[in-house]
Amino acid sequence: MVAARAGGSTATVSLVANGKTQGRVSEDNIARVRDAIAELGYVVDSVGSSLARGVSSIVILVAPDISNPFFAKVIAGVRESLGSDYQLLLSVTDAGEFPQAHDVRKLLALRPAGLLVDAPNPDFLEDLSAAGPLVLLDAPGLESYAPSVNLDVAFGARQLAAHLAGAGHRTVAYVDSVTGTATFDVRRNAFLDEAATRGISVPSDCIISATIDVGAAAAAFTQAWPNWQRAGVTAVVCGTDTHAYGVLQEARVAGVRIPDQLAVAGFDDLPYSATSNPGLTSVHLPATPLGQKAGEQLRALMEGRPLEQAQLTLESSLVVRGSTG
Repeated sequence: MVAARAGGSTATVSLVANGKTQGRVSEDNIARVRDAIAELGYVVDSVGSSLARGVSSIVILVAPDISNPFFAKVIAGVRESLGSDYQLLLSVTDAGEFPQAHDVRKLLALRPAGLLVDAPNPDFLEDLSAAGPLVLLDAPGLESYAPSVNLDVAFGARQLAAHLAGAGHRTVAYVDSVTGTATFDVRRNAFLDEAATRGISVPSDCIISATIDVGAAAAAFTQAWPNWQRAGVTAVVCGTDTHAYGVLQEARVAGVRIPDQLAVAGFDDLPYSATSNPGLTSVHLPATPLGQKAGEQLRALMEGRPLEQAQLTLESSLVVRGSTG
């Protein structure tokens, strides 16, 4: 129908619709085909095309707990590196829940060109058993499963412990994520280990968990604060900045002076952390470069190019602001 409307061939329509006109179709014919496509509302049958090619142009990004604003910057980096040649499809879960392999396998029926998995755990990867190009993001300790782009969150966690020790804190609380992914284990354990070597106590009953949500973190703080006061807690480290925002919010409501009575710190260094009142001390994790590098790695695999390095690690760093004095 498009060919008839444009007065050309179906082969010409195919070239125009798939962006393969350079040196093969005249500008006049391109214009006529595009006009006909617009008039008729034609779209390429991507499912039929993927069946013919054996693979689609879809890239699936599996991410736990998309409620974390950190993922928005990761997604932006992935999109930038993939460009217009690939369409990004997100497979996400509700807050606090980890992706299930059987749900992702349903999406594999779309014949994706590649798969990105953010913050997985080994059980998920073993259950998934996905064939085809695969790259992991923020997956410490899982490098044997696939090419990976990781964040050195442990370095930043150790810097944070040293900073708090240097400021004189001796009893610290910790707000963890309930997601249960390896990256949160690494940041928590690295902080606790370094804190212990520097004389900081983190009592077990002062370690709590909450979903990555400001309201949930605020409620968790409200419940925990009386016990923290009795334990002599003078600082709290949060597994994400989002948790820390909840703590700051509820601390103000309770009349707790930050940082005089309670120092607060997080991980991620989200944009709002620099402008909050007070500014939030945070471990900077390069979210956009994480997505960019992972997208670049996956694109190379999808296009049959060898990887210069199968495993990449991006540095973290501590950004000290007013919330810790």
